[in-house]
Amino acid sequence: MSVQQRAPTAVKLLTVLIIDDNMDRALTFETALKDTPYLVKHLAHTSVSLLKEVEKTEPDIILIDIESPNRDTIESLSTISAFNPKPIVMFSEQDQPDLMRESIKAGVSAYVSGDTNPERAKFILDVAVARFNEHQGLKNELSDAKRQLESRKWVDQAKALLIEKQNMTEQEAYSAIRKMAMDNGQKMEDVAKNLISMMQLMGGAK
Repeated sequence: MSVQQRAPTAVKLLTVLIIDDNMDRALTFETALKDTPYLVKHLAHTSVSLLKEVEKTEPDIILIDIESPNRDTIESLSTISAFNPKPIVMFSEQDQPDLMRESIKAGVSAYVSGDTNPERAKFILDVAVARFNEHQGLKNELSDAKRQLESRKWVDQAKALLIEKQNMTEQEAYSAIRKMAMDNGQKMEDVAKNLISMMQLMGGAK
């Protein structure tokens, strides 16, 4: 009886943009990341526009080895984290606590100070990706909680108006909003907003 072999699961490659003034060092990073899930897509100097490089290459991860990042670099990292978040790793040969705080605030997932060892690049990227994914998960959970709270406020406000103006019980008001949402294929929040606006136009709410 033959045993059917499973095809190996394909590993998704994550593309890396390396920003480094020292091209020899950047090439050692590229070599160290060969045969790993990380594919170096582009090498660039810190003199180039970081935002333009990210827009042009669309990397999954950004790796910056920098001695003294300027204000533009930090602001660019903040912009990326706000509008196109991705794992960012920053290496700095000098121990600079202020830079570390600013970098993490700007969205850097992993900040490594001291002598740069390219052989540790894969491990550091693994940690950065894991930390980034955890952070994004927490952000999404927080955003969902805020949206649910905002939606509940609208529904509660609409319920209160129906109870006051239509002499409904709380359960009747809730059921009416839910039925309208189901009948019209809308969210209860949107139905609640429409009800409140309609009652305001009719003078039913002050």
